[in-house]
Amino acid sequence: MSLTTVSSPSVAPSALPSSAPLRLAVIIGSVREGRFGAAVTHWFAGAARQRPDLEVEVIDPAGLPLEVTGPTERPGDGTARSLEALRPRLAAADAFVVVTPEYNHSYPAALKNLIDWHREEWQAKPAGFVSYGGMSGGLRAVEHLRQVFAELHTVTVRDTVSFHNAWDRFGEDGLRGDDESAGAAAKTLLDQLVWWGRALREARAGHPYGG
Repeated sequence: MSLTTVSSPSVAPSALPSSAPLRLAVIIGSVREGRFGAAVTHWFAGAARQRPDLEVEVIDPAGLPLEVTGPTERPGDGTARSLEALRPRLAAADAFVVVTPEYNHSYPAALKNLIDWHREEWQAKPAGFVSYGGMSGGLRAVEHLRQVFAELHTVTVRDTVSFHNAWDRFGEDGLRGDDESAGAAAKTLLDQLVWWGRALREARAGHPYGG
């Protein structure tokens, strides 16, 4: 499934009126071949794009040559070049949603690298989570991500969207059944994200974060 991305606006936060739509970056956490996350992201991004208070961009690390970290702390030259293109897209976002599977009670290594290779881009912004998996619905991955984002001075919203036994929930045409319940969960998450996103955008504009 292909996902359309939207170029990030170049307007500085301080130049935006408080009523301007929030710039939401939806990040696909899995880069595995045959990954299921693209279907979940497609559904969630579609729901988010129905809202006039959001401008949505999908960030897909699978389209970037991001290597797994080796024995050194810093990424290789190819990854460093990719990060130069990715960094302004993350910096321009007012809020984030991470779509993550659960791998062995946690989240993917590629997602950890993407998070760790940035810092200021995450600070003083809100993040929400959409998870999927088996019986746990990916929620154990979300709990680990909350700890990581807290270290990066990111505010994580309480409510999540979680798909238990996700492989039975989606078909070629998208979400199967129970769409009303999933849509309500997405609305709750996005309502919280918009509240925090507006509050933190105004705060950053008036008082640059120094954490």
